[in-house]
Amino acid sequence: MTIDSKPVFGKVALIGIGLIGSSMAHGIKRGGLAAHVAGYANDPNVLEKARHIGFADSLHDTLEPAVRDADLVVLATPVGAFGPLAKAMSAHFKHGAILSDVGSVKTAVVRDVGPFVPDHVHLIPAHPIAGTEQSGPEAGFAELFDGRWCILTPPPGVDAAAIATLKTFWQRMGSQVEIMDPKHHDLVLAITSHVPHLIAYNIVGTAADLETVTESEVIKYSAGGFRDFTRIAASDPTMWRDVFLNNREAVLEMLTRFNEDLSLLQRAIRWGDGDMLFNLFTRTRAIRRSIIDAGQDSAEPNFGRGKKKP
Repeated sequence: MTIDSKPVFGKVALIGIGLIGSSMAHGIKRGGLAAHVAGYANDPNVLEKARHIGFADSLHDTLEPAVRDADLVVLATPVGAFGPLAKAMSAHFKHGAILSDVGSVKTAVVRDVGPFVPDHVHLIPAHPIAGTEQSGPEAGFAELFDGRWCILTPPPGVDAAAIATLKTFWQRMGSQVEIMDPKHHDLVLAITSHVPHLIAYNIVGTAADLETVTESEVIKYSAGGFRDFTRIAASDPTMWRDVFLNNREAVLEMLTRFNEDLSLLQRAIRWGDGDMLFNLFTRTRAIRRSIIDAGQDSAEPNFGRGKKKP
């Protein structure tokens, strides 16, 4: 099968050039997916870093020139800024353009962005399920999306050809693409991403309080489990604040279920129910194997942490 090497879009405007936006820019350049990549940020320091790295054809501190003539506009800021940005851009969209995003919640995007999308623009929310704990334009790299899932959540009635075009774009970026209802997406991500992050933030916060009591022993003797929680808890605080505020119903629903299951574990430990603990741990170990088999993580020992070469 011949892979199409023609650009998918003439111009792509990335509204936000942090980890995801800059990685998209690198991926677009790698795959020849657009003739022109425009980047927008309202922080001069971010723009200067992006200019030095050189992943965009043009950089802007105002929206109108970034969005003008763009075939694809991608909101890549924290979700809480989407509504005001869409309102500010609404008069500048090209006829037939696709407006998308990379946010971790989707019903909020339809709710906050939808009212400002002109009839001649196709709103197709998207969520590339990829990331690191790093942030900023210097954190981006083209391979971030390789082999990962990107979920598209188009509202009813969106043009099928526009959906197909955006799907092709993400596939050529290296992703596997799934189409999903926005509400279902938010429920799935609540348990696979949002609640795990909340637990990580909470346990690291608790340890930080204990650390003042134990004279740094929590940090000094950090075992693998706590260390890996700190990696998750190092994620961008603005982004995750907005995620929880904009997916509160699904997160609270999953937290209720989590707390119920935690109570069962607490009871098993109190009453010495080793069979219940063993059976649960066996099931969860199988989940880990399934994730590796699906190509969503590495089976390398120690999560790929090896000895550093001298």
